[in-house]
Amino acid sequence: MDMKRFGLLLVSALLLGLASTHAQKYVGGDISLLPTYEEHGALYQDKDGKPISDVLTFLKEQGLNAMRVRLFVDPSLASDEAKEQGVCQDLEYVKALGKRIKDAGLQFMLDFHYSDTWADPSHQYFPESWLIWSWAPQQTVYNYTKDCLEQLVAAGATPDFIQTGNEISFGMLWGAVLNGQYEEDEQLGGGLKPNDNWSDYEDYHWDNFSEMLKSAVLACREVCPDAKIIIHTEQCANNPTLDVAFFKHIEKYEVDYDIIGTSYYPYYKGPISNLDKGLKKLESNFPDKQIMVVETGCGYHYEVGDKDKQYYALTYEGQRQFTEELVTTLNEHPKVTGLFWWFLEANEYGLDWATKRVTRNWYNASLFDNETGCALPALYELKNFTNGGTGIQDIRTAEKKTDSWYNLDGRRLSGAPNQKGIYINHKKKKIVR
Repeated sequence: MDMKRFGLLLVSALLLGLASTHAQKYVGGDISLLPTYEEHGALYQDKDGKPISDVLTFLKEQGLNAMRVRLFVDPSLASDEAKEQGVCQDLEYVKALGKRIKDAGLQFMLDFHYSDTWADPSHQYFPESWLIWSWAPQQTVYNYTKDCLEQLVAAGATPDFIQTGNEISFGMLWGAVLNGQYEEDEQLGGGLKPNDNWSDYEDYHWDNFSEMLKSAVLACREVCPDAKIIIHTEQCANNPTLDVAFFKHIEKYEVDYDIIGTSYYPYYKGPISNLDKGLKKLESNFPDKQIMVVETGCGYHYEVGDKDKQYYALTYEGQRQFTEELVTTLNEHPKVTGLFWWFLEANEYGLDWATKRVTRNWYNASLFDNETGCALPALYELKNFTNGGTGIQDIRTAEKKTDSWYNLDGRRLSGAPNQKGIYINHKKKKIVR
């Protein structure tokens, strides 16, 4: 058998084997405000200015296969500022949007905030209606989670992925009613606020916190047994040691879950190399867990985030370059199976800014231009996360001018190989000596 034919057979065998052994990958975005933008008359267009009749169909055509939606307990009680930032997703809202996502043939990720407003590292407060039950939060969490999921299932919006809390590196459900008074700083829910002494992290209410998580997960397993459970933190890129400590505690307290979720924004967390290092730590410490980047984003116009962390030009090309580099990095991590762009749908184009604005200020890190309504180049890069995850699609379709290199396990390298071995390049097996 000549070497050329042997090389082709080797590639074919690799493709058949990889297709059956590698985990399914998911790419998409948080589209929690899409119905609101549509109701207000936002005009969505493709990159060439052609009107988009159905945003979900369009996103699916671009290779996206999953969408994320947040859920608040009673967002009508949120502050005006929070509402002007997009807090409006109650259960009825999420049931309708979740059904649309499922009907479009996309996977549905549900993000429980367990609050009336934003839940993040600095805000994890009890829903107002739960305060009288703060003496038994575990049962309240279980009842609420189970009721929401049962209603979603009945509405045809069964989640495929469920986040039991949003960015809970420092716990959730802070505050309690003690002696008839609400005490905001009482850490009944567990965890540690970011501005507290991190040296106390080992001792801070892990028993309460883990019981709440267990209650949430139990409801998920009962109502949606096929759904994958995500525990979502946000310290991977900027403090991976703390992130590992968090999941070690989760392991110690025997919390049941499937996927480690993380947030990554370069304008807060630093360069992609930070994320790469953090992911390696998570992979080495938790080899049995998949990992998903459930929130990410990068600006295309006007400054977003910290002034000293603007690593990419605030242009279409700068945002596209970030996306390409992020996808390439994530595709080098076998355990990373999800990539979700936060606020993908933000688009104020076509709205009467004085009377029909959706948010007070434009979010300039979405994947549609607020000033033109056109899809941005970065959106078209996202599909390469699923296509290039094992290199299968690239190897099958690569033209000779494509200079990508792949390991024999099908993983695309970020550049030419710097170690000896056998690789695939230009659809051929090559030996680097």
